[in-house]
Amino acid sequence: MNRGKFVITLTADFFDAEGNPRFRDVGLSEIAKYPHLTHQFMGRHQSVIGPDQIGGANGVIVMTPSVKAETVSQAGDLLAIGRFGVGYDAVDIEACTNADVLVFITAGAVDHSVAEATVGWMIALGHKVRAKDLLVRFGRWDERTQFMGTELRDRTLGIIGLGGIARSLLRLLKPFGLKRTLVFDPYITAEQIAAAGAHLANLDTVMRESDFVSLHCPLNDETRGLISDRELGLMKPTAFLINTARGGIVDEAALFDVLKCGRIGGAAIDCFADEPLAGPHPFGSLDNVLLAPHAIAWTHELFRDIGRSAFRGMIDLSLGRVPAGTINPVVLARPGFKAKWDRLRADEATATRGT
Repeated sequence: MNRGKFVITLTADFFDAEGNPRFRDVGLSEIAKYPHLTHQFMGRHQSVIGPDQIGGANGVIVMTPSVKAETVSQAGDLLAIGRFGVGYDAVDIEACTNADVLVFITAGAVDHSVAEATVGWMIALGHKVRAKDLLVRFGRWDERTQFMGTELRDRTLGIIGLGGIARSLLRLLKPFGLKRTLVFDPYITAEQIAAAGAHLANLDTVMRESDFVSLHCPLNDETRGLISDRELGLMKPTAFLINTARGGIVDEAALFDVLKCGRIGGAAIDCFADEPLAGPHPFGSLDNVLLAPHAIAWTHELFRDIGRSAFRGMIDLSLGRVPAGTINPVVLARPGFKAKWDRLRADEATATRGT
């Protein structure tokens, strides 16, 4: 341990192969006024973080690598794993808890950016932007009457998972005049859904009655393969599926079949079952699909906000506060974690420069 310092290590994917920063702002300014905090970067990128990469880190901010049991098997003074985002399916939560390591996500930081990207995709799908773009690029102007679009007004939106992103989506869509919004989320009450301006529905109703179905649930044992051939078969032939959540929620083979046969209007897919893709995806052969490499919501503003949230979480931990977005709060009561936290936390009165 670097005596007197709380060491924050970032995974190597914040840099390119030449060692240059990939992103303009990842929130590093948040720790500038705390002299007891210091940061460093891992020297190489690995799909799974190795225990040797943890080194003397007290906190690790993780972008894309997985965190497995082997990662934290020799945790030492590692206090926390902070996910640079809100998905944590690549983090072995049980292993972290057993190793006395807290895990937190940047809750709320992605809400606006992902919601805005979802609105953009809804408009692009409804107005057949891809098809109309190709008409011009390939000199097929006279075919434009075959590609009449649909507006968002008077349409029904179906949401699967009413978390922060979905709530932001509902706020952004208010001016567009949707007819109604149906929500499937077994962990939210009808009253909470109504307060958000939506209606509680079961999964079949959402799939059957929606003009747009947008996925905003986490990937876990309950949601893996949630949208398969049966659910896709319930959709209107004019309806669109949008996935900005996780690839494993949707059966990709089943989705490919219904898109290829024109059984639904189209889809916009940002997430895939196996990432990163090793080559062109079969969806790329279809004209009724919009695709992005799990980056449709990536903006300078998004990464700034995620970074600020991640570093604030580390600041909180270093000062003895529980960070927002904690996933395994049970670890807070473990003797091993408490002893480590007591040893590493700074006195807030002396942690800020000038006090």
